[in-house]
Amino acid sequence: MTTEELTSNVLRALDEIRPFLNSDGGDITLVSIEDDKHVKVRLEGACTSCSVNQMTLKAGVETTIKKFAPQIETVVNIM
Repeated sequence: MTTEELTSNVLRALDEIRPFLNSDGGDITLVSIEDDKHVKVRLEGACTSCSVNQMTLKAGVETTIKKFAPQIETVVNIM
């Protein structure tokens, strides 16, 4: 998979989960993909102060990204 395809797949994954985040007043932005294995995102809006944002990141965001791009190993939120 090319870098462009990988980026496209990660963005599609974020588009799939975005409505759930938006419904709670949050959002998510792709910051970078490093070594084609590690994704950095920025949780925004209500997600920045949400007490369960790490659970959302792992259970929702990371799982969805791995569905679209199985080679991704980690997803981290940067502030």
